[in-house]
Amino acid sequence: MKAIRVAQFGPPEVLALHKVADLEPGPGQVVVTVKAAGVNPVDTYIRSGQYKHAPELPYTPGIDGAGVIAAVGPEVKHRRVGDRVYVAWSVSGTYGEQVLCTEFQTHPLPDGITFSQGAAIGVPYGAAYRALFQRAHACAGETVLVHGASGGVGLGAVQLARAAGLRVIGTAGTDQGRALVQAQGAHLVLNHHEPGYLDKLAGLTCGKGVDVILEMLANVNLAKDLTVLATGGRVAVIGSRGRIEIDPRDAMGREASILGVTLFNATPQDLASMHAAFVAGLENGTLRPVVSRELPLAEAAAAHHAVMEANTLGKIVLIP
Repeated sequence: MKAIRVAQFGPPEVLALHKVADLEPGPGQVVVTVKAAGVNPVDTYIRSGQYKHAPELPYTPGIDGAGVIAAVGPEVKHRRVGDRVYVAWSVSGTYGEQVLCTEFQTHPLPDGITFSQGAAIGVPYGAAYRALFQRAHACAGETVLVHGASGGVGLGAVQLARAAGLRVIGTAGTDQGRALVQAQGAHLVLNHHEPGYLDKLAGLTCGKGVDVILEMLANVNLAKDLTVLATGGRVAVIGSRGRIEIDPRDAMGREASILGVTLFNATPQDLASMHAAFVAGLENGTLRPVVSRELPLAEAAAAHHAVMEANTLGKIVLIP
């Protein structure tokens, strides 16, 4: 089969297409024929060598994917050859024509959901779900602000929060992005390039402030976030690209919390819970992954450049 391999950490150009041996499942494992592989910002951090959980070289990148089960190993009880599945984590990496997974790294992909949409679930929806419900414990009736709501994680958060009964305020930097966020269920959408845009939140919440903030760029926004929270508000930090100075008094008076979020800390029970919710949402139509671009597998380097651009709307996927 063909797969992207990384022989040394570095820029996107270290991503190279190679022929490698076909995969064989061991006990409790399945092989999936990959129809689409999701590209995430975390893939670029790992490839650069700057990520805490760096794999051993050489390796095949990719956490997310979707396809059809091609082979099952001994002791597999709940997956069969021919099943449509999406992949969230794997043994071998998803940027290839095949991927080796443990049985429960695969999840049923309902009819009506494309393989490209299936490849847009694992990391984006996982990060959004973990931030909203497993870290911030968001509840129906609360107000959530989703920074950068037009990206993959942001759109997942908008859909998940709306389905759970929260009032959803999103932000985006372009007219196209704001229209997309509104179409995916946000009650209100703010322009995060407009000076003082967060000052509008007091009026939009009758002076109370927002209960939960999902923060994708904490090094830019966190200090201001703390001033627009309601009493008992929570900021869930999903992304940051540097340091920032904050005033702790802004958190003290509100008894606010700053919560770090990473999928790497999710327990098997956490993962089982979120994927049960995702499959149900895909089945009932409340979750609708948005795919912005499809690129050939051989163009993985171009995909890694594109996923870090500020104007990405939805998910970028690779097609073997």
